[in-house]
Amino acid sequence: MVPRPRRIAAATLIGGSATLSGFYGFLIGEAILARRAIGTTDDRPPSPDGIYGDDLPGRTIRVLVLGDSAAVGYGVTRADATPSAMIGVGLAHVMDAPVEVQCRAVVGAQTSDLMGQIDLDPDWHPDVAVIVIGTNDVTHRVTPHASARMLGQVVRRLVADDCDVVVGTCPDLGTVQPIHQPLRAVARRLSRALARKQTIATVEAGGRAVSLGDLLGTLFAEKRDVMFGADHFHPSETGYANMVSVLIPAVSASLRQKQTSLAYAGQTRDLVAVADAAAVSVEHPGTQVAPDAGPGGRFASVLRRRRAS
Repeated sequence: MVPRPRRIAAATLIGGSATLSGFYGFLIGEAILARRAIGTTDDRPPSPDGIYGDDLPGRTIRVLVLGDSAAVGYGVTRADATPSAMIGVGLAHVMDAPVEVQCRAVVGAQTSDLMGQIDLDPDWHPDVAVIVIGTNDVTHRVTPHASARMLGQVVRRLVADDCDVVVGTCPDLGTVQPIHQPLRAVARRLSRALARKQTIATVEAGGRAVSLGDLLGTLFAEKRDVMFGADHFHPSETGYANMVSVLIPAVSASLRQKQTSLAYAGQTRDLVAVADAAAVSVEHPGTQVAPDAGPGGRFASVLRRRRAS
C-alpha cells in the first residue's frame, strides 16, 4: 500500500498537471481566436525596390530590408508608404546620398527564414541590412534562445560580408488589441524576453539593435486608431513611419562609424555589459544598443531616443 503522504503528493502532482494542461489548452484556444480576429493575406504592397535621392551627389548606399510583415509594410497600399521606401527617402536625406533599396521581407517570416531571404540574390552586396523580425517566432512558440541564436548567425554572416546590420527587435505583443488576457500577458512576457535575447545576439555579432518595444510606448497606446491598421495588429502608415523614425538614426550612425571611425556623432557614452544594455533597451522603446568591442565583444553603448518636449 502506498503511504498516505506519497498518495497526497501524487494526487497534488496529477491535479497540478491537469490544471497546467488546461491552462495551456486555454491559451492555445485564445491564440487561435486571436489569429482569426487578426486575419492574414498573401497580398503585398507595391514593390518599394529602387533608388531614392538619385540626384544627390554622394556614393549610392545599398540597403537590404529583411524580416516579416512589419518590414514588408503589411496593410499599406502604396509603395511610398512602406517601411523600405521610408528608409530609402529618410536615409538619402540624412546621408545626402542616393539610396538603393531591396526589400526581401516576407509576411509571416520567422527568424529561420532570414538566411533564405539573403540567398535570394547573393550577388547583390548591400552596405547595410535592416532586419525587423520576431513576432512570428513568438506566435509559433520558437524559444527566445533558439530564435536569438539563429539571428546571431544571420548578423555574423552579413558582418563577415562587410555589411552593417541594424535589427529592430521584437515588438511588445502585450499592446495588441485582438489578443485578450491572459494570452496578452503571456505574449508580452515572451516578446520582451525575445527582444532582450535579440539585442544580446545582435550586438555580440557586431550589429546594432533598436528596441521597438510597444512601437514607441504611450503613443501607440493612446493613438491606436491612428497608429494601428484596420486589423488592430499591424501598424498603419503612420505607425510604420514612427517605427522607421527610430531605425534611421541607427542606420546612419552605423554607416558614419564605418566612414569616420567615430562611434556616434554626439556626446561620448559609457560602456555597459551587453546583457545590461539589453535590459535597459527593453524598458525604453526606441533605444539603440551598439557594439563597442567588435564582434564577440561583451560591452555595448546605449543611446536613448530623445523625447519631444
